[in-house]
Formats: sequence, C-alpha cells, structure tokens
Amino acid sequence: MYSKREDIRSMLKRTGYKKAYPEFSVCPSLHKQLVEKIGTDDFETYFDFATSGIYTPGIRTASDKEYEKYYKNQLKEGVYFDAYGVAHEPGSKEAAHMTRMIHPLKGVISLDTVKNYPLPDFEKVDKEVLANSTKQIHSKNQFSTAHVQCSIWEQAWYIRSMEDLMADMVTEDEIAEVLLDRITDTFIDSVEMYSRIGVDSLFFGDDIGMQSTILMSVPLWETWIKPRLKKAIEAVRKIKPDMIIFYHSCGFIEPFIEGLIECGVDVLNPIQTECMDFKEIHAKYGDRISFSGTIGTQSTMPFCTPEEVKNTVWRNLEIAGDKGGLLCCPTHILEPEVPVENVFAYVEACKSFK
Repeated sequence: MYSKREDIRSMLKRTGYKKAYPEFSVCPSLHKQLVEKIGTDDFETYFDFATSGIYTPGIRTASDKEYEKYYKNQLKEGVYFDAYGVAHEPGSKEAAHMTRMIHPLKGVISLDTVKNYPLPDFEKVDKEVLANSTKQIHSKNQFSTAHVQCSIWEQAWYIRSMEDLMADMVTEDEIAEVLLDRITDTFIDSVEMYSRIGVDSLFFGDDIGMQSTILMSVPLWETWIKPRLKKAIEAVRKIKPDMIIFYHSCGFIEPFIEGLIECGVDVLNPIQTECMDFKEIHAKYGDRISFSGTIGTQSTMPFCTPEEVKNTVWRNLEIAGDKGGLLCCPTHILEPEVPVENVFAYVEACKSFK
C-alpha cells in the first residue's frame, strides 16, 4: 500500500520514490493573491505539500518591559520582541513585510550581562499540544517537519549583532563562548523535545554563506559552530536515531558541505541557484547527502516564464535521478515580484514529473 510519509522518507534517504511533491512559502501579498485564486489559505492541503510543518508555541521567559532594558535608544512605534528578546522594527512601505532587527547585547562588555540574558525555556512548552499536532499529521499519512531555523550561529548574532559576535570569535573573547554555549543548550532543549514527540524531521538553519563567498572562514566555523551543531545532532540521534535533519543556509556554502555531512546533516537546503550549480554540487556530494530547494527565488521564480519554471523543475529532478535525494522547491520565501502563474507552474511541474 502506498504511503506518502514513507515515500518522502525514502526520497530523502535516496532509496527511490514514486511522486515529486511541491512545497513553498510566500510573503503576505502573494499569500493574499493565492487565497483569492484558490479560495483557501490551507496551502499544505490544497497543493499537497511534501511536508507538514510544526512550529513551537510561545516560550518567552521575559516581558517586553524586561527586554526593553537592553535597548539604549528609543524603539520605533510598532516594534515587537521575538521569543529571544530581539526587537523587530517595522520598515517603510517599500520594505513590505521586512523588519529591522535591533540587537539587545550589541556593545555589551559585561560577561555577567551575557550570562544572565533571558532565553526561552522549552520546559514551559505544552508538549501535549505538540504531540497531538504530530499525531494528527501522521494520521493523515503526512511527513512532519519541526522548524527550528536560526539554530545556533544565527540566533546568537541576532542577539549580539554579527559584527560584535564575529569580533568576539576572532579575538577568542569569553563572551562568544558563553553566548554560543547558552544558545546551543537552549537549542538542544528544543530539538530533544521534538525528538521525543516523534516528528519525522527537524529543519535546522544558520546562514553561513553570502552571494559569492562564505560568511566566515572554514577554520573559524570549525572552531566555533561545527562542534556545537554536531553536539545538537548527536543529542537528537540519541533519542530518535532515524530523524531526518535538514540544514538551511542561503548563499555560497560549498566549502562547508563536507563539514555538514560530518555533523550528520541529511538534507542540505536550499542550494541557491544564483550561487551554486546544482548539477555540480550533486555530482560531488549527491551520494552522501540529499537536497531541498534548487529553484531560484532571485531568478527563476520571479523572472522566468511558466514554461521555463517547469523545465527547471524537471531538469533538477532528472539530475537527482530515480533514487531521489531532491525535494525540489523554491530556495526561499516567494516575494511580491513572483507571478502567481509561476507558482502554479512550479506545482504542476512537480506533480507531472515521472
């Protein structure tokens, strides 16, 4: 009997698959257009997405007033604080849904301040709610994915600022060690929680690439980030050995791929087509790691014709071959410039691929 859930797992494990399923996320304006077109906002069901996502409910341990103490300058009207106390200011009309992040520990030199900064407490999450959501997904024969992006490096610099955290790492300041260790421990709490409730996969993510080069040197990554990422994946595998680990990083990241494989990553996302060639990457690493993405959101989705979108999807699925190893999808959120017709062309290409 055909099982979509097992088919997705087999595809991600490169042991063959029967169907190619679509998957994408959209900005608010494109979301509105799609809802008007199809009459529902349940895209997972309507388009029959490859995976069904699970997101952690509120887990903040400090109030807005407590977090405001970390900001010296007055924040703009409309600002909100995320679960880690990072302030997000609304942008201009041209910025659409984008916000400006303000970093609460930027400029801080007190180690005690870093040690005492309030982080989320996953013990306070209602595990029963998450477990029931997971069971519901599985009862529909769907593949479940818990989204835990901004895992370690990215969450740490959101709090500290990229400039300050980079300087801390390069100068081997104890602030870097304390902050990264605290973020790692909190992250491990979250992924252990998801592992115990039985999700099929975890979607890690930390951007370590830029458009044409890597964001930090390989030795710096190997010193500060790789051991902590590996520790988190090992913690997951102790609880659920067959967990599928996705890892997201935009940009050019080929120099890190070997290290990510060594950490235990199963699926690399998104292989940004403007930065890396999927055919070349697949030829080098496709026997040891699977992929998710490969359909450019800076190029193919906004600027190609529907037929060109379809041809790109078919080309990449053919590169992966009969064994699978590619969840073919847009490399990032679809922004306002993407024509609705191209979204439908992408979905049609996935569903018609044989």
